Amino acid sequence: MRRHRFIVFFISFLSLAGCATTDDLRRVRGDLARQIQVTDEKIVSVEQGLAPLKDGLRNELKNELRNEFKGELKVEIEGVRKEIAKTNEAIPRLRGNQAEGRAEITDIRERQQQLRGMIDGLRKDLATASLKTTKRDDEEKILREKLDILTFKINFIENFLGIGKKDEPESPAEKGREQAPAAKDAGGVVKTDKESLYAAAYGLFKEGKYEKARESFEKFLLQYPNTEFSDNAQFWVGECYYFEKKYEKAIVEYDKVTKNFPEGNKVPYALLKQGLSFLNLGDKASAKLLLQQVAKDFPNTSQARIARAKLLEVK
Repeated sequence: MRRHRFIVFFISFLSLAGCATTDDLRRVRGDLARQIQVTDEKIVSVEQGLAPLKDGLRNELKNELRNEFKGELKVEIEGVRKEIAKTNEAIPRLRGNQAEGRAEITDIRERQQQLRGMIDGLRKDLATASLKTTKRDDEEKILREKLDILTFKINFIENFLGIGKKDEPESPAEKGREQAPAAKDAGGVVKTDKESLYAAAYGLFKEGKYEKARESFEKFLLQYPNTEFSDNAQFWVGECYYFEKKYEKAIVEYDKVTKNFPEGNKVPYALLKQGLSFLNLGDKASAKLLLQQVAKDFPNTSQARIARAKLLEVK
């Protein structure tokens, strides 16, 4: 670097002087070349002298690094050996813990399976209970529908046969035209025990409570065997059995209407229902005789029209 600075300085000096000749430049260049050659030779000599020193320093440095690395390596190896020893000591404990853990996991799995079984059982029970509840609701719904249909049929038959108004207790005004006025209570309202008892029994029949209604009508007949409601009460006893599909007993009770109250207005109804009861029992011969009797003895009534229609159906 010093040599190059000198050259640059000298050239700059010559340029500034402005008086150098070509020979001077050649001479200067030759001197510079020689100086450069001498400098290079010195550098080479110095480098050759330094080479042994460099090799020695390298070897010493390598040895120091080796020794230092070996010491650190020994320390690290010793530490690793200690860790391995600790690990070897811990392995039996770890294996024992692992075995215990596996046993616990197995126990947990068994309990889980048991719980799943219990849950599945509860789900099945719940589904069964829900199904039963749904089935019970459906049955209740069907029963309600049947009851509604039956009530409709009763009302239809009563309206068709013209017996609805006759079966309810008559008003005081209507009864006053046929018999002596009944006793009145403190409020001036006519009310007798037989009317109350008959109305209560008829209300049960309307509600479809046939067994209770029948018992009430029979109780009424025991207390009042010969009143304006007695033939009706006897007829409704037969009707209760009829709607309970106890046709044999219904026939017996209808027969009591025709025998005990031959002048009553329920005779054609009783004969007609006797015929229908025999028909339901499969006794077509007896059914035909009774239906023909209704059509013959009560020709201009609604009961006769029903009897004739039924005769056309019976073969």
